[in-house]
Amino acid sequence: MLDRLGVLLAVDLGSARVGVAACDAGRVLAYPVETVPAGDGLDDRITALVAEYAAAALIVGFPLALDGSRGIAAQNVENQARLLAEKVGVPVWLVDERLTSVQANQRLRAAGRNSKSARGVVDAQAAVGILESVLHALEAGRMIGRELEVEEAHG
Repeated sequence: MLDRLGVLLAVDLGSARVGVAACDAGRVLAYPVETVPAGDGLDDRITALVAEYAAAALIVGFPLALDGSRGIAAQNVENQARLLAEKVGVPVWLVDERLTSVQANQRLRAAGRNSKSARGVVDAQAAVGILESVLHALEAGRMIGRELEVEEAHG
């Protein structure tokens, strides 16, 4: 459950870059942490960030289609989130991320950043948007998204 206080870490999983954001332990302010290259080493970096920030949970942006259906991107993110859930040692939640990248681009344009100069920043800003949606829901007494169940290894 996300009802206990503590730092939340959010990721916006992209095919080239992964945006990471965090919030304070009181869950008042979300802020960008970094943008990580996708691919080899990503799981280790996310695991290290979870430990560094002593995160209570990892929030993963879930890219549903505009009509709410699951496409290939959503399935790929869910598969990657399941792999992360086996490594990070904290609950992993999938949270609808529709339009967060669009909103992040709009925020950066409003701040005077063009798309070329914002390329490495927009992913972390999208993660901030995902995390802010969670914080607003929690503040209103609602839970959003769903926690991934980690399947135990049988051996």
